[in-house]
Amino acid sequence: MLWLVCLAAVTALARPAGQQQFRAAIDVVHLPVVVTGRDGGVVTGLSASDFTVFEDGRPQAITSFAAGAPGDALPLYLGLLLDSSTSMDRDLKVAANAAVRFIDALEEAVDVTFIDFDTSVRLGRFSPPSYPHLFARIRSGRAEGYTALYDALAVYLQSAMTRAGQHVVLLHTDGGDSASRMSISQLHDLLRMGNSIVYVVGYLEHQPGSARVAQQMRMSQIARETGGDAFFPGSARDIDEAYAKILAEIAGRYTIGYVSPKTTEDGKFRKVEVKLTRTDIRGAKVRTRTGYRR
Repeated sequence: MLWLVCLAAVTALARPAGQQQFRAAIDVVHLPVVVTGRDGGVVTGLSASDFTVFEDGRPQAITSFAAGAPGDALPLYLGLLLDSSTSMDRDLKVAANAAVRFIDALEEAVDVTFIDFDTSVRLGRFSPPSYPHLFARIRSGRAEGYTALYDALAVYLQSAMTRAGQHVVLLHTDGGDSASRMSISQLHDLLRMGNSIVYVVGYLEHQPGSARVAQQMRMSQIARETGGDAFFPGSARDIDEAYAKILAEIAGRYTIGYVSPKTTEDGKFRKVEVKLTRTDIRGAKVRTRTGYRR
């Protein structure tokens, strides 16, 4: 277990170093893919032949495919981000207890990187044997300070780039950044450089109506950039329903690999799309990251 104060490092995060974790050394792009049906449930039982992958509008040959956990080659890591700023005062206890329940339910995770943030950002990494200490740390937080939301997410994304594998981020926040050094455009660049799937649980019930819509849009954009999703619960029951959906998506995900046709590291954005070739699954939606930079 290691605790670090990471805020001082955020100024360097606009230009992250290291290899993107969704790419292997031979330029294999690994895409986490979720397919949902008309009822919103996860569609399982598909094969590689049921998908077509496009990069910048051109179809790509699928070179690897896994349904569910892709195995040791792409281990799963959980990043838990908990907003402990003053504005979370009425929701922090509920959020903390909910986060503990989620960690207990996600048995696939190799470890948990826990980041709690207010004006500053604090990071710790915990393996399963140290979860009791992690749970105590999660539940001991006090709501104070401003909200360095973008900086906190950037700290996790940067740390994830040094660890090959898939990364699921669960972000509990009320959505209003008020203290970050990082801009939202810089954050989106980082989201496109990594292999983190972001799920947001947004506590907006106590936010002013004028700010609520803007914050909900911003949190949804962050999540969907990565192929994740955003949820805005109004009750503890809503949180449990969101968790059930997230866990079902993680268990029922597909991991699709293809060899990138572009090897030049020019920093340009490569747009990625994944489509179903089957026509018998009516109303199905395919979700993955919007693309990547290299």
